[in-house]
Order: sequence, then structure tokens, then C-alpha cells
Amino acid sequence: MKIAVTYDNGMVFQHFGHTEQFKIYETENGKIISSEVVDTNGSGHGALAGFLSSLGVKTLICGGIGGGAQTALKGAGIEVYGGVTGLCDLAVQDYLNGTLLFNPDVKCSHHGEGHGEGHNCGGHSCT
Repeated sequence: MKIAVTYDNGMVFQHFGHTEQFKIYETENGKIISSEVVDTNGSGHGALAGFLSSLGVKTLICGGIGGGAQTALKGAGIEVYGGVTGLCDLAVQDYLNGTLLFNPDVKCSHHGEGHGEGHNCGGHSCT
């Protein structure tokens, strides 16, 4: 199974639609067998669902994520585990162990508020 994590310097990136990279993990029998960092090549928000689907991803671990992106990912058959923080490698291992701390109701509702590049979706209106 392939698992994707929004990626920034080893950490779970906190805004799905603005992620520039994913770390893609190939897993088998509850273990990580390989991983690689891939660039999104400028794809954003809804287009990322197709990007991940084309890579064979079945599970996404991320920080904040909007409702539209969640709908697109669900339509692509990708399970979403949002509201995750910390190291990507640890998040995947926790997922495989069944101990991942995530927020099943995560939403990111700040779109269109004019936030700049440094915005961290872990802040004000992402729950």
C-alpha cells in the first residue's frame, strides 16, 4: 500500500493545498519498505487528488485540509488522516501501528483571506 504525507523538511506540512512535496511510502505487512520525496510540480488543492491517485496512493496523512480537497480525495478513493503534526516518518509508523493521532473532523476554512506564503494552517481557523 502507498501512503503519502504532506512534506516539508521531514515534518508534516500543515496546508495540504499548498504543499510543494509529498513523501510517498511503500508499505507491506505493516512495515515501510521504501520511501521517496516527490515534487507536486505546482499542482494545488483539487488537482493534488489526481496527482496522488496517479501515484497509486491509498492513504494521505496531512495537517490542515479544506472540504473541497477532502471531497476530491474521497472521490479518488484516498483515505484522509488530517490534523497531524510532527515528523513524517513517525506519523507513518504510528499509522501502521494503529496509534496515529489525527482529527477526523479537520477543516481548513481560511481560503480567500489573503494569507501569504508563510501561513501555517495549524493556526486560527483550522480545526
